[in-house]
Amino acid sequence: MMRRAVYGLALAALLALAGCGTAPQQPASAPAARPAPAAKPAAKPEPGVPVLPPAGSGRGGYYQDDGPGENPPPNLMATPDAEVRNEPLNPRNSKPYVVFGKTYTPITDPNKTFVQRGLGTWYGKKFHGQRTSSGEIYDMYKMSAAHPTLPIPSYAKVTNLDNGNQVVVRINDRGPFHSTRVIDVSYTAALKLGLLGKGSHQLEVERILPADVDRFNAERSQQKAAAAQPEPKPENKPKPRAPSETAAMLYPSPPSGAAVATASVAAVPSGPESAAPALALASQMPQPLQAMPRAAPLILTPQAGAAMPAAVSPAAMTTPAAAGGFYLQLGAYGRKENAEAVRAKLAMDGGLSGLEIVPSGDVHRLYAGPYATRQEAAQAIPGLPPAMGLKPLIIQR
Repeated sequence: MMRRAVYGLALAALLALAGCGTAPQQPASAPAARPAPAAKPAAKPEPGVPVLPPAGSGRGGYYQDDGPGENPPPNLMATPDAEVRNEPLNPRNSKPYVVFGKTYTPITDPNKTFVQRGLGTWYGKKFHGQRTSSGEIYDMYKMSAAHPTLPIPSYAKVTNLDNGNQVVVRINDRGPFHSTRVIDVSYTAALKLGLLGKGSHQLEVERILPADVDRFNAERSQQKAAAAQPEPKPENKPKPRAPSETAAMLYPSPPSGAAVATASVAAVPSGPESAAPALALASQMPQPLQAMPRAAPLILTPQAGAAMPAAVSPAAMTTPAAAGGFYLQLGAYGRKENAEAVRAKLAMDGGLSGLEIVPSGDVHRLYAGPYATRQEAAQAIPGLPPAMGLKPLIIQR
């Protein structure tokens, strides 16, 4: 027992010495903090897209809690118009409804025309991704709009009366519910109309009837086909000869009278007998040309009582009389001076003829034509200046 006890004590002492000789363990170091990701640089704005105050800033021409998105898709100006087609009406959106105490009755007649002018606005980030009145998800980057009474779904041509820009949108939502506003368009539609900077403009809203869908799509197809055709190459016409060269070749200068007389006399034998024949021969030779006296100016004096022709007004010189046929409607403007400015630019370009401004109520429409056929009118579209952003429509008058 004693040995076991001594042995046990000796073993305990060895373990204690071994424990004291062990180096103390260092505590595990905390993992190094990862650096925060670098902020993405602000995207460079595209040409033609205005830089707007951010959403929720309380600034800008839109609702205080609405506004543009942070990273809009590129090339929004190239977004095509809504594809027009006949669709069945949504029964849920065809019944009368009440908002803020006012009753709105949607249009259900497929043949009822609708044209409205008033203040138009746009809506964006606040409603992006939310459900519209039709049940579809609102996408601010598509060509859509909200209207209080137009059928859902339906299609409308929207024209900015200040600059003539025109788009085609699909009606899939209700609103705006303000007495001074007639339509709310998507962000992209507002961009193409020129509404983003100011936030609102005077617009014209025209419903596209179901009966006109096929004709409307046919005209658009013709316009696309005409725009896709390559421009004809200029013909290599022969260079005209200089006027002096042409005149010298066709009308050579005749010899002088002295040279003719000398040559004639030298060719005839001398002597009294030959003097008469020599003179006769000299008289038959061509004589030198002599300058004709300049005629006095002719002044016409009207007789007493004769009626003088009426002076032609500048408007009659620049605005041709309307004639039947096919025309290109180049724009619709609320102010006549805007229509005249566009006509002046097109006249300077020289690619169109027959430019005329036709007033229709408060709108001044700019036409070019007439053309004998619809195809001929479509072939004139590629010649329009691309920088002006015109969207012509082919109409028959």
